[in-house]
Amino acid sequence: MTTVTTKSLLVVDDEPGMRMALKTNFERAGWLVNVASGSTEALRKLEFQRFPLVITDVRMPDGDGIQLMRSLRASSPSTAVIVLTAFGNVPEAVEAMRGGACDYLTKPISFEELQSAVERVMRQAGSLPRIAAPSAAIVGTAVSLLRALERARHAARTDADVLIEAESGTGKELFARYIHENSDRRNRPFVAVNCAAVPEHLLESELFGHVRGAFTGATSSKAGKFELAEGGTLLLDEIGEMPLHLQPKLLRALQEREIERLGDTRGTPVNIRIIATTNASLPAMVEQGKFRADLYYRLNVIPLPIPPLRERREDIPVLADFFVRKFASEAGRPMPILHPGFMSGLEAHTWPGNVREFGNFIRRVLTLSDGNEIGPECLKELPGAICSRTPSTSPASLGAGTSMREFERHLLEATLQSTGGNRTRTAEMLGVSLRTIRNKIREHGLPPRRYA
Repeated sequence: MTTVTTKSLLVVDDEPGMRMALKTNFERAGWLVNVASGSTEALRKLEFQRFPLVITDVRMPDGDGIQLMRSLRASSPSTAVIVLTAFGNVPEAVEAMRGGACDYLTKPISFEELQSAVERVMRQAGSLPRIAAPSAAIVGTAVSLLRALERARHAARTDADVLIEAESGTGKELFARYIHENSDRRNRPFVAVNCAAVPEHLLESELFGHVRGAFTGATSSKAGKFELAEGGTLLLDEIGEMPLHLQPKLLRALQEREIERLGDTRGTPVNIRIIATTNASLPAMVEQGKFRADLYYRLNVIPLPIPPLRERREDIPVLADFFVRKFASEAGRPMPILHPGFMSGLEAHTWPGNVREFGNFIRRVLTLSDGNEIGPECLKELPGAICSRTPSTSPASLGAGTSMREFERHLLEATLQSTGGNRTRTAEMLGVSLRTIRNKIREHGLPPRRYA
């Protein structure tokens, strides 16, 4: 498969006049344009080349554009799709948008209108599944992620403080930046301080600043993070690591929006928005006496949980495509093909380090691989062998040269047998969704009645 060209697109339409008109106009606008007369030809071309954008008709003799779009989502989830139809109706439009279309337009349509839609789609998304703030990308289409993002959008409309609770590696700071950059404070500073990284004896000065002579070595006055964030947003990262003796001073600053520099007796008003993040359970810390209840309630005006990767496994192909494109581009190398066996391995892993671990792993295998394909053999770089989830099957027992598909079938069957055919338990052991287990049973032709 060839690499994607930044300004290339595929036009799919069974009307020769429409195909040629779109090809001519887009080429004049600086695009590299490929055309297909129907779904069959389009799928054949998509086997050999990726496109950042596909414009497709809906009703064609050899298949409809909605099904083509779904096939495209499976093979190249980062490709944006615009659907055109001469038979516009509401149910069809809803189906198209649910299937992942970036836009749905009804013929006849002027080229200017279509070009405007293309520019909007590429500017807003850049690719189909990527939801991005100006400086931070939040990538995915899982319902749980979209709900968190919608909650962040609502939070951005207010000045209310936000508490982001999530595991390490889920993208807490990305969400914090997203809130800032979609708020009225976007043109003011975004200041982050990691409460776990600053030594305890320096944290008070780091946050609130100090005056000259406040302590040994304080030869001049210094503004703290609260003042540096004036008019903008202050991110208190890992707030659970805040020492108990500093929590009353922080609480007062949040309530009064006024701080006192260390060694000063005068208050300094501040106009900031607070976003705090934690990977710890603050309610549990309150019960243990390690965190003040009143500070927790003050921070928790808008709670924003972020789902871990294991709860949005449908985003794994999207994230794989995103990271491979990103790191291949940074390395100045062609984008490799991701072998289906490799993708199956990614989906089977539990990803305790979440998206951070996922991205680092993709960078690792991309760095260590030289070919134009990332195959299942690269899974050996993954901490914790995927193949060791059940003792009944291993690469060695199947023999060298076993295909990944055959290995997957044996792994699935062995795990099902070990659980007495319990699909739910099998899904838990393999770290995949119940839907994936059902699909794999069907895909590998295993008797469904045996595995209820």
